[in-house]
Amino acid sequence: MLAIPAYVPRNLSSPIQPIWETSMKTAAENPRFRLLMIVFAVSTMALALVSTPLSAQAGQAEREGRALTIGLIGAGTMGGAMGLLFAEAGHQVIFSSRNPDELMELVQSAAPRASAGYADAAAFLGDVIVLAVPPVAIPQIGEDFAHLMQGKVVIDISNPRVDREGPITNEWLEMGTGLAMAQYLPGARLVKAFNTLGARMFQNPMRNGVRIGVPIAGDDEEARNIVADLVRDAGLEPVIVGPLARAKEFDRGSPIWVTGASAQQIRETLSLP
Repeated sequence: MLAIPAYVPRNLSSPIQPIWETSMKTAAENPRFRLLMIVFAVSTMALALVSTPLSAQAGQAEREGRALTIGLIGAGTMGGAMGLLFAEAGHQVIFSSRNPDELMELVQSAAPRASAGYADAAAFLGDVIVLAVPPVAIPQIGEDFAHLMQGKVVIDISNPRVDREGPITNEWLEMGTGLAMAQYLPGARLVKAFNTLGARMFQNPMRNGVRIGVPIAGDDEEARNIVADLVRDAGLEPVIVGPLARAKEFDRGSPIWVTGASAQQIRETLSLP
C-alpha cells in the first residue's frame, strides 16, 4: 500500500514549479511518469495530518494484513460514504473528482488514510478502483484510463437511468450493466457490487437487526473475494452471485434493488445455495 500525500494536483503553485514544468514536457508522452511526478512533487510539500479519529487505531484490514490502496473515481454521496468506511477499516483511499481541491473536508474526515486527486491518479495508484459515477461517464473513463486499470479489480456500482443516460439505458439493462460496463474497460477485472444500496444504508447497515446483503458478480474469483472483504469492511454482508453475466439479476428494477434485503433474502430471491 502506497503512502500518498493528502492532495494530488495537476498544477502546483510553489517554488518547485519550474521543475514541474520541465518534467511535464517529458511526461506528456508518458502518463505513468506524469503520475509519479505528481506524487513525488507533492510529497515534498504535503502537510502532516494529526490528531484524527482514525490515526490512533488500526482498522480491521490492517490487522488482517490485507490493507489496499483504493481509488474512488467519483466522490459524491456514494463514493464519499464508501471511502470513509474503507479508510476506517484501514485502507488508503484516494478520492477523485474534476475539482479535487474541493474534497479536502472529506479527506480530513478520513485522515490520515486519505488523499484527493484527479481520476487518473486514482486509476493509476489504486490497487482497487471504484467507479462511483453515473454509467454515462464510464465509456469516457474507459477511453481515457483503461490502460491504467489493466489487471486491477474495478468495482462498478453504477445504475443507469433513462432520464439521465437516455435510450442506451435500455440496451445496457438488456445486456446487463455488468457486461455492458465491462466492454468499456478491457483488461480490468470488473466486479459489479454495491449498486443495490442507497447511500443511507452505509450509515445504518442493519435492517430489522440483520445486516443488509450485497450481491457480487464477476468473472474473476479472486476479484470477487477481494470485493467481498470490502463489503464486510463496510459493515455489510456479501453474497457471491457468480459470473459477471449474473449481475443482470440485481440491476435497477430487480426484486432486490435498494430494498435493504438481507443476505438470506438475496440468496432465496436469486435461487442461490
